[in-house]
Amino acid sequence: MPYPVTAVENCEEDVESFRQRARVWLKAEMPLRDQYAGKERSSDDRWARDRQLQATLFSGGFAGICYPREYGGQGLSFAHQLAFTEESLSYEMPILLNLPSLAICLPTILELGTEDQRRRHIPAALRGEAVYVEFLSEPHSGSDLAGALTSAEADGPNWVINGSKIWTSSAFAGDYAMCLARTDWNVPKHRGLTMFIIPVDHPGVTVRRIRQVNGNSEFCEEFLDDVVVGPESVLGEVNGGWAVAGHRFYYSRTALGGGNPYVSGDHDESVAQSRGITVGGSRDLAELTRELGLTDALPEAVVDALVMETVRDQLARRITGGIKSGALPLEAASMMRLFHAQTDWACVDAGLRVAGGYAATGRPGARVDPGRFGEAYLFRQATSLGGGSTEMALNIISERVLRMPRESALDVNVPFREVRRGRCADD
Repeated sequence: MPYPVTAVENCEEDVESFRQRARVWLKAEMPLRDQYAGKERSSDDRWARDRQLQATLFSGGFAGICYPREYGGQGLSFAHQLAFTEESLSYEMPILLNLPSLAICLPTILELGTEDQRRRHIPAALRGEAVYVEFLSEPHSGSDLAGALTSAEADGPNWVINGSKIWTSSAFAGDYAMCLARTDWNVPKHRGLTMFIIPVDHPGVTVRRIRQVNGNSEFCEEFLDDVVVGPESVLGEVNGGWAVAGHRFYYSRTALGGGNPYVSGDHDESVAQSRGITVGGSRDLAELTRELGLTDALPEAVVDALVMETVRDQLARRITGGIKSGALPLEAASMMRLFHAQTDWACVDAGLRVAGGYAATGRPGARVDPGRFGEAYLFRQATSLGGGSTEMALNIISERVLRMPRESALDVNVPFREVRRGRCADD
C-alpha cells in the first residue's frame, strides 16, 4: 500500500518566515483561548463558532496548511503546520473540525477521491462550510468494521443503502458522512465493501443522539432507510471499500498518535474534544498542581505523564518518517495509536490523583478546572476504543508489523453470506 498523501515538500516560504507571519496574524485576528467558556462538543453554538473560526483561518490564509493549493489549502509542509500549532496554543482554534473531518475524512478523499470529489468537498471543508463524519461502526459488530451488515444494492446506476450505524462522533453536526456498506455478499467479508460519501440530511437518514455517562450527547446512532445515492458518491472502487478504510485507519491512528499533518491546533485538546471531554494534556496537569499549591516539585505521576507525552510526539515523528521512507509498513501507525492510549491513561490517572476531591466538585475560579479530570476519568476507556480498540492495535502490530502468526478465525475466505451471525459456531 503506497504512503498516503501528506505535506508538500517544496515550499516557497521558509518555516521561520511563516512562523513570524502567523504570530502577527494570530495576535490581530484570533481570540484568546480563555475568552470563550462554551466547551461542549455537543453544543450547536460551539459548532457554529468553530465553523466561523475556520472561516477566519481560511480568509487569513492559514486553513489547510498541508493541503494542496488547488483545493484551497496552503501547499506547505508538516513543519509549517507544527510551527503554526506552536504559535496558536494561546488562541482559540476550531479544533472540533479536526477529528474526523479535516484530519481523517478529507485526507482520505484527497488521496482516493475523484478530481470532482476533491474539488467539491475539500475547499468547502477548509472554508468551514462543510463538516465530515463517519458512518462506520454497527450495533452488532463493534470494532469489526469488516463485518458490516449495512447493505448497498445496485439500482441501475444508483445505490440503495439500508442499515444502521452507531457511536458516530458528531453526526448531528455533520454535513457529509463516509459510509461503509456491503455491496457483495458472495465474497469474504473484506472484499465486498464499498465506501460512500452521503449527505447527512439525505432523505432516509435519521440521526439520534446517545446520552453518555458524563452527561454529554456527542455520540450518535444513525438509521438508513432506502437512501438512494448516485455513482458519484462512491469513494474509491466498488467492492474496494476496505482499501479505503485502510487509508482512513492510517489517518485516524496518526491523528490520535500525534503524527497527522492535518491536525490544526493543540493536539491534546483536539483529541480530548474528539472524545467528548474537555481535558487537556500534561500542561494542564502541571498548571493545576501549581494552582492547588500542592508542592514546589511536580508529583511523580505528573512528571511521568509529561515524559510520556514527549515520547509520544517523538515516536509519532519517527514512525511517520519510517512509513514515508518505506522502512515501516503503513500498519505501523497502530503503534502511535496504542501509545497515545497509554499516554492518555497516564494523564487522566495523574489528573485524578492531583485533583483529589476537587475532581468531583470542581473549584470555582480555578484557571484549570479540576472537575474536568473527574469527567475525563469517567470517560477514560474511550481512548481504548476510539479509532479501533487497543486490542486490535496489538493484533495489527503483531501480525502486520512483526509478522507473527495470525489468530485463527472462522470467517477467513468464507463468503460473507455463509458466515454465521448471532449464534454459537457449534449450534
